[in-house]
Amino acid sequence: MEPVRSPMTTHVLDTASGLPAQGLCLCLSRLKDHGQQWTELRRSYTDPDGRCPGLLLPGQMKAGIYKLTFDTESYWKKRGQDSFYPYVEVVFTITNETHKFHVPLLLSPWSYTTYRGS
Repeated sequence: MEPVRSPMTTHVLDTASGLPAQGLCLCLSRLKDHGQQWTELRRSYTDPDGRCPGLLLPGQMKAGIYKLTFDTESYWKKRGQDSFYPYVEVVFTITNETHKFHVPLLLSPWSYTTYRGS
């Protein structure tokens, strides 16, 4: 039996080391009714490949505004590294819940980049 594929995934690469960012804590939230309150949907850690594949189960995704929060300060502290950003928040809009969404993060102690992946 083939594993169920999540409609939303992320992948974090540590560009300072050139390796996947293993063990980075992240949280997926959804904005409640276009207000100011975020609802936490999932808290997880990146795997040895820097991925967090199962953020949502099929059928859980709804149109709306979502946020991925990456606890970068703890990640760098575990490695004995100072950093500039204590956390990274990536806020994005989903308008078509039938699409798949991949949100990669390229991370160093002093910068980050993100984009909509495939």
